[in-house]
Amino acid sequence: MENQVELIIDSRSSNVGLARVTAASFASQLNFTLAEIEEIKVAISEAVSNAIIHAYQDQVGKVKMKLRIYEGQLEIIIKDEGQGIEDIEQACQSSYTTTDRMGLGLAFIESFMDKFELKSKLGVGTELRMVKVPAQEKQQVN
Repeated sequence: MENQVELIIDSRSSNVGLARVTAASFASQLNFTLAEIEEIKVAISEAVSNAIIHAYQDQVGKVKMKLRIYEGQLEIIIKDEGQGIEDIEQACQSSYTTTDRMGLGLAFIESFMDKFELKSKLGVGTELRMVKVPAQEKQQVN
């Protein structure tokens, strides 16, 4: 089965819930457990919140969320056209933050997903790619 959906939202914190619910609903097409769906929702919250807080700062921009199911896995791409990340390696360090927040968002994403990639270019934007495979599917392969 292959399927995909794309959601484009304004970079407003009030839209984080919409992104979470959309991703959870779409992911339910696969054999994820409730705990895995919760992990997906947390990862979406962190990724979208990062785009809202860091990409556009005090301005409203667009955050694009692309969801795709293929080969028994869920691929999630969160993309913005904001200011970009100067040092990706540093940004991925646990508790690194440029605000008064805890700085654990990327660490949570990495721990909840099977694959995690972050690309960014200053002045162009950031793209975060995550892949999650249902645990039940992983067990069948092994």
